[in-house]
Amino acid sequence: MIKKVVDLAEHLTPIALVGAGGIGKTSIALTVLHHDRIRRRFGEDRRFIRCDKFPPSLLHFLRQLSQAIGAGVQNPENLIPLWPFLSSKDMLIVLDNAESILDPRRINAEEIYAVIEELSQLRNVCLCITSRISTVPPDCKWLDVPKLSMEAACDTFYRIYQHGERSDLIKIILEQLDFHALSITLLATVAHQNKWDTDRLVSEWGERRTDMLQTDHKSLATAIELSLSSLMFQELDFDVRDLLGVIAFFPQGVYGKGADGLFPTIAGRKHIFDRFCVLSLTYRSDGFIMMLAPIRDHFSPRDPMLAPLLRLTKEHYFTRLSVDVKPGRPGFEEARWITSEDANVEHLLDVFTTIDATSDGVWDACAGFMEHIYWHKPRLVVLGPKIEALPDDHPFKLKCLYHLSRLFWRSGNQEERKRLVTHALQLSRERGDDHQLTQILMELSDVYLEMCLYGEGKRRVKEALAISERLGDAAKQAECWIILTQLLYYDDQLDAAEEAAFRAIDLLPEQGEQFLASHIHYVLGGIYRSKGDKEKAIHHLEVALGIAYSFNWRDTLSLTHSSLLLLLMGQGRFDDAEAHAIPALRNAVESNDMNLVGHVIGVWNTFSHVCHLSEKPEAPESAKNPSITSSKHRLSCLSLLLNQTGA
Repeated sequence: MIKKVVDLAEHLTPIALVGAGGIGKTSIALTVLHHDRIRRRFGEDRRFIRCDKFPPSLLHFLRQLSQAIGAGVQNPENLIPLWPFLSSKDMLIVLDNAESILDPRRINAEEIYAVIEELSQLRNVCLCITSRISTVPPDCKWLDVPKLSMEAACDTFYRIYQHGERSDLIKIILEQLDFHALSITLLATVAHQNKWDTDRLVSEWGERRTDMLQTDHKSLATAIELSLSSLMFQELDFDVRDLLGVIAFFPQGVYGKGADGLFPTIAGRKHIFDRFCVLSLTYRSDGFIMMLAPIRDHFSPRDPMLAPLLRLTKEHYFTRLSVDVKPGRPGFEEARWITSEDANVEHLLDVFTTIDATSDGVWDACAGFMEHIYWHKPRLVVLGPKIEALPDDHPFKLKCLYHLSRLFWRSGNQEERKRLVTHALQLSRERGDDHQLTQILMELSDVYLEMCLYGEGKRRVKEALAISERLGDAAKQAECWIILTQLLYYDDQLDAAEEAAFRAIDLLPEQGEQFLASHIHYVLGGIYRSKGDKEKAIHHLEVALGIAYSFNWRDTLSLTHSSLLLLLMGQGRFDDAEAHAIPALRNAVESNDMNLVGHVIGVWNTFSHVCHLSEKPEAPESAKNPSITSSKHRLSCLSLLLNQTGA
């Protein structure tokens, strides 16, 4: 950043350094002002004007400018009396904290802006503005001042703090401060003045966080509150701090596209968010309206239970999480919103399961959250220990355990999944709810399927089948037959598996269970492939593919494309096989399931290896196919796709 500003200043390019309070704008401007190259370029004709040290009027600004450049004009009414001095030589003029005079809501703001714009157009003057607001002359090269790098943050901290060796613990704190320059300077100053060693500093930070960032002369709170003194902020006609508190509460800030649902009672919310960005209180990143960590800590509600707007936001999220998420059912596609806001929702639940742990609504939302990410962004959650710590008679422990176990399934940890499902089964038997018991038994039988314990799996699923028959639940019976089909198939009982599959198909309704229908046809494809009937296998896989494409089920699409790829490759139909390669990987990546991505990459490697063999001169004629592209090209496509999708 310093080099860029120096380069611009040497060429007399007007510059605007824009950013949040304490981000380091003034430090950059001063460093540039005294830089060796700038000293050589401008000599003594380098001027620094603190715009927050005089009343925000044109008269006072012109008086300060006259004094700074040595014009000696006492009360200039415009720039005309200053022209002889401004045009006589090249000079650098820094207007620091220019937001105090550029605030467009102030009286005579247009007059001041016009004069500064005129200054920015002078060919022999380099005007450098530092400002928290983005209303700067258009001729200025606008530079958003970034956070410090880790190296620069450490250098800043240890230049002041001299009571300990460099430590990784300090690096963690600097990262938690978002590499915010003023916060780092204040932290180092406080620690140095109190002669704290590293352990004491870490302890104080853990207890007090940003409350400790204040000295006799400066404080983080003062720097942040200065932004709120802007008339642009003060003219907003509702409790803006409450809204800032909601943005600050969430680690990702607020998702811009979701703002209408989060804040339906706030009129002109998009304009208000724009205003926050103009004031450098927030910034935009990947569609989110975010805050630097120290600013977040300043505005974040100390007691979320007493923050009215945050409580409304919580209820909005809880309502969205109450939707039953199941492929083929209404609301499934809409539930993909969780993929962008999962970190915010998880933080919300983590806080409220701590401070409002007796609320059933919190734990119901917790279960809904895990169901949403199971289908759309499978990963483990921080809520696991809290769920397990619930008393066994808690009304939502069983439901939460069940959904937590499924996340361990998607992460590939079958042992942990088995432990959780076994606990859930115990609770289910104690409660005597046959519907819940059926679901848990099916889940446990699927655990045994994944662990290759087919006999135990069949025993559990047959118990579930008997209960669902007694209840007259055809859909649950169909699910049981599907699980039994897989257990029989992987246990090499192919005829029995085929019979079970068609029992499942007969029980499935025509509408509402398309996901199960797609799955059973996928399994039948595997059964017929094992039986050597590849045409039937391809038929059922194509049926599964057709259903899955109707609903855009990425997991099923990826697995089915992979199976067709291998089947067609085995028949030597390389062109047909290759048509399934890219869709297999693309759907795997879009499913956010890295285990599935790994599986598909393995299929790709097998495909490329066989194609490579078919290209060798010594390969049998039956294995050769001159129309296929090279395996090297295929692997290049694989690498390119992985890079594009970030897998």
